Parts: sequence; structure tokens; C-alpha cells
Amino acid sequence: MPARLFKGVITALITPFRDGNVDFAAFEGLVERQIAAGVHGLVPVGTTGESATLTLEERQRVVEACVRVAAGRVRVIAGCGSPSTAQALEMTRHAKTVGADGALVVTPYYNRPSQSGLEAHFRAIADAVELPLVLYNVPGRTGVDLANETVAALAAHPNVVGIKDATGDLGRVSWMRARVEGDFDLISGDDPSFPGYVAQGGHGVISVTSNVAPEAMVALYEAVMACDREAAGVWQERLIALHKALFLDASPAPAKYALSRLGQCAEETRLPITPCATAVRPAIDAAMAEAGLL
Repeated sequence: MPARLFKGVITALITPFRDGNVDFAAFEGLVERQIAAGVHGLVPVGTTGESATLTLEERQRVVEACVRVAAGRVRVIAGCGSPSTAQALEMTRHAKTVGADGALVVTPYYNRPSQSGLEAHFRAIADAVELPLVLYNVPGRTGVDLANETVAALAAHPNVVGIKDATGDLGRVSWMRARVEGDFDLISGDDPSFPGYVAQGGHGVISVTSNVAPEAMVALYEAVMACDREAAGVWQERLIALHKALFLDASPAPAKYALSRLGQCAEETRLPITPCATAVRPAIDAAMAEAGLL
């Protein structure tokens, strides 16, 4: 696999809905908006894309739309996670078939497998499909933590090319750099701490905030990569309230509300996620204004 296959600002895309169905016209507009803003990659039907409440057919159609609209201009990492290894494998096969550049596979949620079970889950997928696979560790959502040692063992597999680390533990990136041999893409999954993650040797971020403020997130990443502490500080201070505001209610409801304020899609969600609570909307508006969006 080529070095640094995935890096930079990679947007964890929301899935817009209208009248209970996926709004593909709005989704395609969001993809174009992200590419025009200079992001480096896109993740359709990840956690932020409400993958857990999409049907398998909807997930596949959204991935297909993303690949088609992106048309090779940025890398597309299809969200392929599932608590079922068989379904995750089916999604990964589909992602390869339709031309995605990689698969993002979250640790199986709800059933809380052991470390040996996690390793076997990812190996089964990596063995079966020759597509770059990015591990996704988000214990706050899945109830299980992918241990550093398990990541290091999986990194030896030629199809396992990186990790999205959404733990917020900045010590992990240094551990990985010291112990994982060869090219392995270290991607933050935590917007507020990603500048520190990249400063310690990480390669980018899979971002919720970049749905709403893609240009600013790209500028922040570029400042960090250029070791321009002053510029990075300015951009991070401009965005920090937005990073936090987008999680004041169950994600992605706040992001969808923010995008509706920008006229990019409806704020509709799918149960059990409900539309953004009225009580937190003023804080989101204020954060958007602070970021220069309103």
C-alpha cells in the first residue's frame, strides 16, 4: 500500500433526510461543497452518517453516490462497520466493488468482544477483501476499547493501513509511532484535540466539524502541518466552541441543525436520534458566529 494513503481533513459526512428518506440531492451537494472547500477525503455512512439506522441498501446507495460524485477528486473511505462480522464484510466487499478507496470499520458495538475477538473480526475482513482498511476505535460509543497492542498486531496485515482514534488520548499516537512498523496512517477522530494529535506525528482527522466549517478545518490542519503555532492557535480558538457545540445534543443532530442554518440540508434525523433540542440551538448559533459562519 502507498505511504500516507489517508491524511489531512477527512469529513465524516452526515446523511441528509427528507420526509423519512435519504435526500440524495442534498447529499451530492454536500459532497461538492466539501471538495470545493479543499478537504482531503470523505467518509460516507460512518457514525456521523447515522449508519446504525440506515438499511443495508441505503448504506450501499450512499457510498455509491459519494464515490460517483467525488469522481477521484478526493479519497472516499466507506463506513463499513457493523456488530456483525458478516455484514461488515459484505459492506467492505461492496465498497471495493463500487470503487471506494478504503473501508472504515468500527469495533463491533453492543456485543463487546474480547481483544482476541476484535483481532479476529478485523482479520476476517482484511483477509477476505483486498481494500485498504482503517480501524476505528471509539469506546465511548461501542463499549469496547481496541487496545494498542491489538492495533500493533493488526497493523502487520498488508490490508490494514491505519486507525481512526476517537479516544481523545493523545498519548496513543506516540505509542503507535514508537511500536508500529512501516507505513500506518494515524488519524484522529476527535476534533478538539486533533491539532495536538497531528503535532505529535498524526496524519489527519476524520472530522464532524468539517461538515459545517470545512475551509476553517483545512486552514487549521495546514497551519499545524506548517508548524505555524500562531496561525494554528488562531484557527483553533475560532473553532473550539463549534467543536464542542456540535456535541451538545446527540450527534449528528447539532451538525444537521447547523447545516440547515447554512441552507445545505434539512435538519431531519432518524429515530432514535431526534432533531436538535431547542435549548442548545442558541449555543450552536453563537459558536457558528464565532467561527465566522453566521
